[in-house]
Amino acid sequence: MRDVAVVSFAKAELIGGDNTRNEVEILMPVVHEAIERAGIDKREIGFTCSGSCDYLQGQPFAFVTALDAIGAWPPIEESHVEMDAAWALYEAWVRLQHGDIDSALVYGFGKPSLGSLPDVFVAQLDPYYLQPLWPDAHSLAALQARALAESGVAPDARSATAVSTVPTALQSEGVAPITDGAAAVVLAAGDVAQRLSPRPAWIAGVDHRSEPHHPGMRDLTRSASAELAAERAGAFAGAPIEVAELHAQYAHEEAILRSALRLGAGVRVNPSGGALAANPVMATGLIRIGEAAQRVIDGEATRALAHAASGPCLQQNLVCVLEARA
Repeated sequence: MRDVAVVSFAKAELIGGDNTRNEVEILMPVVHEAIERAGIDKREIGFTCSGSCDYLQGQPFAFVTALDAIGAWPPIEESHVEMDAAWALYEAWVRLQHGDIDSALVYGFGKPSLGSLPDVFVAQLDPYYLQPLWPDAHSLAALQARALAESGVAPDARSATAVSTVPTALQSEGVAPITDGAAAVVLAAGDVAQRLSPRPAWIAGVDHRSEPHHPGMRDLTRSASAELAAERAGAFAGAPIEVAELHAQYAHEEAILRSALRLGAGVRVNPSGGALAANPVMATGLIRIGEAAQRVIDGEATRALAHAASGPCLQQNLVCVLEARA
């Protein structure tokens, strides 16, 4: 496999939302900052990939408008995933493995303040059995929290009463706040990464896995897919993990992920505050990778783990292991 590293990271997290700017206006300075930090000529970027959600913006192919923030002239090679931008990073990593390009720009953005986020995500559910029941994201999370509390697996996990459909009550009980924002990273391969950064955060492994579509078909008290993704990404082999950034939008999800990812007491978990501090949907997972990478770039850690999630009750999980090399 070709060596690929994160060489720069930038973000904007606007808790409570931003009524003065649209997605393009929020994204533009973030992308420019990531490119500037990388010290790379924009024309040298061989691939661009983004992550966003049309449901959040309320229009089809809404991600196309974000290209105004990137600038598509001269023509660029571009792709998009209707997922958190952590999955866009995965696509860019795969694209760099082809060997014909040496760098890539990845970004994600979202404005969940425009609507009711818990209700918007109902559209992700099974259209025949679950969606007609209209269970919002908080209600599904409550089912998972109750299952965890009653299992005895994590006695300190928040009970279902801590997960209400009232956002103000949720924020005081360990639920991610509504946050508008964006994030961007620059990836580079081999010698280019070494030229752009004195200490790149090399991607030692990355993998993503998914649970069954129906929450009732799996054990909600554990995350088998996160554990498998971590194993395939090499998190359990080699040097110990020093820092972990987890995409846990509810307090009980962090308890589940700590167990699945085998994070002991010696691991610094979410030094940035994690998704419970700021949750710019569709960029939150990419921010976890960027924050973990930044700890490596700054010399605070030699080996870090980043986790991204999507779907109800930690349905889809991506794990990325980053490390410094001599």
